[in-house]
Amino acid sequence: MLRALLFILPLALMIYAFIDCLNTPEEEVKHLPKPVWAIVILLFSIVGAIGWIVAGKERGAGGRRGAFGAGGAGGWVAPDDNPEFLKSLKDDGSAAKADDDALLKDWEADLRRREEELKRRERGEENEG
Repeated sequence: MLRALLFILPLALMIYAFIDCLNTPEEEVKHLPKPVWAIVILLFSIVGAIGWIVAGKERGAGGRRGAFGAGGAGGWVAPDDNPEFLKSLKDDGSAAKADDDALLKDWEADLRRREEELKRRERGEENEG
């Protein structure tokens, strides 16, 4: 088991670093051009992968911007921090609650009707017996 782990972990690290390198925009790559980083990762598997992770691209607040980056002007905001999204949930919830209440009242009325019908049948059977 340990032998397999010693083989799988470095391979997984190298694959992660290689895919991360390929998916990183060119303007976020530091120190070397992107194709050189890819070659370094492939040739020097563990050292190249660790080098890419540590020094290969911009990370943190200065990193990605846009769809998944820092929530600056026009940036992405998590749904639980987005007041417009939360307001839309409240609006949708009130209409759904009214529908649910109406359905519940219909079910209760149907249940009462069935109970009364069962009581009448039981009374009728008792009177006959």
